[in-house]
Amino acid sequence: MSETATRRRGGGGAARRAERTAVRFDCAGYITRKVPDLDYHPEEALAVIEANADTVLQEIGVVFSENPKALERWRDAGADVQGERVRIPKGLARKLCETAPGEFEQIARNPDRNVRIGGRNLVLAPVYGPPFVRDGHGGRRYATMEDFRTFVKLGYMSKWLHHSGGTVCEPTDIPVAERHLDMLMAHMTLSDKPFMGSVTDPSRAADSVAMADILFGGLNGRTAMTSLVNINSPLTFDATMMGALETYAEAMQACIVSPFIVGGAMAPVSTIGTLTQVLAEVMAGVAYSQLVKPGAPVIFGAFVTSIDMNSGAPTFGTPEAAQVTYGAGQLARRLGLPFRSAGGFTGSKLPDAQAGYESANSLNMGLLSGVNFMLHACGWLEGGLVASPEKFIMDADQLGTLHKLAGGAPHDEGAQAMDALREVGPGGHYLGCAHTQANYRDAFWRTEVLDYKPFETWDEEGGRDTMALATARLEKMIGDYVAPPLDAALAEELENFVARRRGELAES
Repeated sequence: MSETATRRRGGGGAARRAERTAVRFDCAGYITRKVPDLDYHPEEALAVIEANADTVLQEIGVVFSENPKALERWRDAGADVQGERVRIPKGLARKLCETAPGEFEQIARNPDRNVRIGGRNLVLAPVYGPPFVRDGHGGRRYATMEDFRTFVKLGYMSKWLHHSGGTVCEPTDIPVAERHLDMLMAHMTLSDKPFMGSVTDPSRAADSVAMADILFGGLNGRTAMTSLVNINSPLTFDATMMGALETYAEAMQACIVSPFIVGGAMAPVSTIGTLTQVLAEVMAGVAYSQLVKPGAPVIFGAFVTSIDMNSGAPTFGTPEAAQVTYGAGQLARRLGLPFRSAGGFTGSKLPDAQAGYESANSLNMGLLSGVNFMLHACGWLEGGLVASPEKFIMDADQLGTLHKLAGGAPHDEGAQAMDALREVGPGGHYLGCAHTQANYRDAFWRTEVLDYKPFETWDEEGGRDTMALATARLEKMIGDYVAPPLDAALAEELENFVARRRGELAES
C-alpha cells in the first residue's frame, strides 16, 4: 500500500506495529539473467516466419467475434473488415505494437515484492486454471475455495516464487458469477505478492480493477495486475477475452496475449508453421491492445505443446515444444516485447518420475528461451487439469535452481579460488581450508525438500519418498503460515465492495 493511501485511510500506526511483529518468510527477488538467451533458430528462418505472419494477417486474417467495437477500431485503423474477419495490411500490426512497452513494473501490496517484467528479468508465477486438485490425503477431486486459499498461502511462503498468480485452481464450490471476488480477496489478503485479475467476463475484469484500486489507494496509472488473455487458436479472438483485454488496457493493467497452441490440433505440426501462426496471433492481439490504449503494458504469450497422435492427448516437455518456445522467445525479442511461456508442465497424473522429467525439461526451456513471465511455474499436473499442493512444493523448491543458473558463474578473484588451490595443494582436501570456511554457507544451492541423507538415516526416518517429504513440508508450511499485515480500514473497504457486488450479482 502506498504512503499516500496509508495517510488517507488512517490506522497506519497499527499496520506498522503489525509489520514489525509479523512472522517473516524469506523471499528472493525476481531473477535478472546474467546468462545469454538461446538463439535456436537462424536469422533466415526468423525472417521467413515474420514475412509469412504478415501474409497470414493480410490474406487470411483473424476473426474478432461478437465484438462490433473491435471491428470499428480495426476499420478506423485501416484494416479490411468483412463481417467479423479482419485482414490487416502488411506492417500495420507490427507498427501498432511499437507503442507497447518493452518492460514495465507490476506493483505489489508489499513494495519489496514489486516485479519488473521484460528486459533481462524473469518473474515466476504458480499454476493457473485447474478445476481439480490432487493431494496426498484425498486423491483427485474437484477444487474448493479452501484449496485455493492453501495455494495462495504456499505461494506467499515460497522463497523462489515472485508472484501470487491468478486462478491457482478453480473453486467449484462457489457460483461462477461471484467466485472471482473470493479469489481476488484471497490474493489481496493472504499474500502481499503481485497477483492476476479475472478474465472470464469483462464485468469481472472491471471488478478486479475496482478492487485493485481500493487495495492500492488509487492505481493512478500504475500496473497492479498482469492477467491472462488467451486467443482461441487458430486466429480467433472471442468477445469475452477481448472484453477483458479492453477493460485492462484502458486501466493500464497488463495482459498476456497468449495463443493456446496444441501442435497438430490448433496449429500446424511443423515448428516453423506453428511459429508463423503464433506470431500472427500475438501481433494482432497486441496491436489491438494498442488501438484500445497506446502504451498499455502487454506480454507476448506462447502456451505451446504437441499432441500424441495416437490418443490425441497433449504432451509436455517434448523437443518440439522446446523448438517452438525458443523461436517464440526470439520473435518476442525482435518485437521488443516481454515474453511469457514455459512452466512446470507435465501430462503425468501423479508427481512421479514422468512429472519430474517433463517439468524439468519445461523449466529449463523457459530459462534458456528468455521468458520474462513464467506462469505455471509450480503445481501443475495432468496437462493442467489438476493442481497438486505436493507438486507445488516440489516445483517451488526446484525454482531455486533457475535462480542459481540465471546468475551465471562469477569469475572475480574470490571465485577463482587461487588461495584455496595454493593452500590445499596436491593430495589434500578442501573441507577445512579458509576459502571453504568463508564461502560454504552460500556456495551451493540447497533444497528444502529432497533427501541427501545416508541410507541408514533415511531408512531410520521411514524411507520416505519425495511425495512423503513434500507432504511433510506442506503440513509444516501451512502450520507456520501467518497472513501479512493489512490495514483494517482497507480490509473493511474491500469486504464492503465484495458484499455489495455479491448482492448485485444475486439480484441480477
